[in-house]
Amino acid sequence: MRPHKKFKAFPFEYHQELELTIESLSNLGHGIARVSLPESEDMPEDAPQNWVVFIPFALPGEKVKVRIFRNDKNCSHGDLVEILEPSPHRREPKCPLFGECGGCQYQHVDYETQLEWKTRQVAELLQHMAGIDHPVKPAIASPREWNYRSKITPHFQKPRKGKIDAIGFLRQGRRQSIIDVPQCPIAMEELNEALPEIRKSAHANAHSYKKGATLLLRATEGRVETNNRAVATEHVGDLSFHFLAGDFFQNNPFILPSFTGYVAQHASMHGAKYLVDAYCGSGLFALTLASSFEKVAGVEVSETAADWAAQNARLNDITNTTFLASSAEAIFKDIEFPAEETAVVIDPPRKGCNQEFLDQLFAFGPSRCVYVSCNPATQMRDLKEFIGAGYKLEEVQPFDLFPQTRHLECVAILSKG
Repeated sequence: MRPHKKFKAFPFEYHQELELTIESLSNLGHGIARVSLPESEDMPEDAPQNWVVFIPFALPGEKVKVRIFRNDKNCSHGDLVEILEPSPHRREPKCPLFGECGGCQYQHVDYETQLEWKTRQVAELLQHMAGIDHPVKPAIASPREWNYRSKITPHFQKPRKGKIDAIGFLRQGRRQSIIDVPQCPIAMEELNEALPEIRKSAHANAHSYKKGATLLLRATEGRVETNNRAVATEHVGDLSFHFLAGDFFQNNPFILPSFTGYVAQHASMHGAKYLVDAYCGSGLFALTLASSFEKVAGVEVSETAADWAAQNARLNDITNTTFLASSAEAIFKDIEFPAEETAVVIDPPRKGCNQEFLDQLFAFGPSRCVYVSCNPATQMRDLKEFIGAGYKLEEVQPFDLFPQTRHLECVAILSKG
């Protein structure tokens, strides 16, 4: 096979095979190996001699055969050709599509080791991105290792000649190609039971799709909802939450009681009487934490989400909460709680907090902040801002809401110094 026309031939030729020993895992779940490059005329001045090679599905401690497919400025990428010396933590993946489907990265690793590596990766990000040397508590395991996802969204590309090709998820390492996924072992059992009929219906109605589409399967009250605008229900402990089936809600309901309980415990420490949930959505943290505070204010840019949160407060007979739809420019404008007795819970999208939000938060100056993130990389970036604003990092606790994948949720506890 010919290399891509943009292929750079330093330091390895296209499809050159190497035998390497894997040292660690990247936060993308790729094995990391290092190669000492010999001095040569072709070597750029700024090229590191200790060259890094990333290999998906290779595990630390393994000796592997690798085939190079890309050289970047300071690293290379290779495909795993053969495992010469396997890790004792390697296991047989449960899904026959593992390695082809891009949904999971860790099915080939025993679960205890998955947790250990996720903990280590948070610690490395904390040190390298925030410059903070602080212990990270061991990641808390999901009660379910398999069949935990309450929502999946398989998709397909534009039908050709009246037929839909694959219905599933993106292929490993590809941005466009979709692999056909008839079953998913990390999806809840009821989703897998409903999936064949939903796939069959999509194929039968291929002529009605003028472009590609995304299907919805949301588990709710023992059934599967496929309408984005329908009302779904989730239970967390004794509380019930209503929200639109297509909207965001944490997808692993089995770990939510311990997850929200941890946030409640640490937010209410040291005399905090008031709580601001700064990205409240349909009220998950505001309502599960309400019993730990005198008053709670949930703030949302989306008026619709704030309305759902208020409805959920009424549904659960919670009377010490208010929900505000505030613009991003004035998120704390209507908050009247005394800052020295107030804790703030932050659960931003993957991109983290923007500077405008952080400036407002620091100007308000709550006594405690609990920063929840599904992307520790942007969380650690933001922690530098908190430290600079006079906050002290007390605790870092990962939660594994996404077994078999590289993803996790991480909670950082901060107090005003």
